Amino acid sequence: MAGVDRENLAAEVRAFLGSRRARITPEEAGLPVHGGGNRRVAGLRREEVALLAGMSVDYYVRLERGNLGGVSDSVLEGLARALRLDEAERAHLYDLARSATPPGRRPTVTASRVRPTVLRLLDAMAGVPAYVRNARFDVLAANALGRALYAPVFDSPLFARRGPVNTARFLFLDPAGRDFWPDWEKAADDSVAFLRTETGRAPHDRALTDMVGELTTRSEDFARRWARHDVKFHRSGVKSLHHPLVGDLVLPYEAMDLPSDPGLRLNVYTPEPDSPEREALGLLASWAGAGGAVPARND
Repeated sequence: MAGVDRENLAAEVRAFLGSRRARITPEEAGLPVHGGGNRRVAGLRREEVALLAGMSVDYYVRLERGNLGGVSDSVLEGLARALRLDEAERAHLYDLARSATPPGRRPTVTASRVRPTVLRLLDAMAGVPAYVRNARFDVLAANALGRALYAPVFDSPLFARRGPVNTARFLFLDPAGRDFWPDWEKAADDSVAFLRTETGRAPHDRALTDMVGELTTRSEDFARRWARHDVKFHRSGVKSLHHPLVGDLVLPYEAMDLPSDPGLRLNVYTPEPDSPEREALGLLASWAGAGGAVPARND
């Protein structure tokens, strides 16, 4: 790993562990509080984390300085327990530790094109909106209903001269993003947490780090959230959207990795039967007309 990568990784580890430490009070951790209001830190001190994790203070300080290379799973588990990490945060800690261990580390390879069999799968899902994206939130392919649902994104001037269509860029750089996502604050929080998770998983993805740098520079809203070091899995949930033709929609979704295509994920929206959303998507399908799934423009 190049020197600049080691420095960036160490900075990431320091910020992540420090931010997790700062959010836990001694009372929440079941520790006695000495000195009352004289504490100079908002959360746990380093020595308190070391006590909870069952390690020496010097060793924890070394870890928080970014020296995670070669750290055992038992040490990582101790840290995860002491800092009360959730599933996504724990996975992020392990990703950082793997990135800090040079032997056998290879640049992450991400599929750049959607295979014809996956395009046919999208075609077969004609009754629901579906699309394929990569870790950078580039939309690489979508079925007709997926393109219709995300028409404000596909039609954004952001992508008129520069592809590919990207939901994170639309969210933070196009004012229309605040109309498309009624709960814009939650959408923004989730998007940044998803991207932070991906950077831990694929620290050598230059296109991903370049996009994060662009959004950090161009959007104060993104930069503020990026500084929180929050992470989150993108697996399933409910998304609120406002479509200019059919109005407000509340759609359950599933996000599924494509095992044969590293880094690609299939997103599918599945409205409840006989719901207003089902009827609205029927109207959208009529508006979109017949059309097969095609790769999104990548020029």
